[in-house]
Amino acid sequence: MRTPRNLARLLHRSMSHKAKGGIMKLILAIIKPFKLDEVREALTGLGIAGMTVTEVKGFGRQKGQTEIYRGAEYATNMVPKVKIELVCDDALAPRVVETLQQSAGTGSIGDGKIFVLDVGQAVRIRTGETGEAAL
Repeated sequence: MRTPRNLARLLHRSMSHKAKGGIMKLILAIIKPFKLDEVREALTGLGIAGMTVTEVKGFGRQKGQTEIYRGAEYATNMVPKVKIELVCDDALAPRVVETLQQSAGTGSIGDGKIFVLDVGQAVRIRTGETGEAAL
């Protein structure tokens, strides 16, 4: 039961966890779809145990693409991409970003973006484990 006292204890544990250097990072990467297998293998080699992958569409400087359908050329506004979401230890985050850049990069426009955000808490639903143990 979540009483104010229990919530205060949970908040205190969360804050002391951060003070001990247990900060985690959420890394979001938008990449070209054909690079997914290469990226997954590279991240697995770093020790990343799990990630979420979503097929997405969007545009940036690339501004869409031109396609030919039944002999007619037309422009699409959205470019298919893959979004990878993963949470890792703060100390591992720079290596994850570097690995993403190396494995997802082609050197051409539209390679994608990487975003790194702080994560305050993670909880494994099945066991109730928190922090890095929940990853």
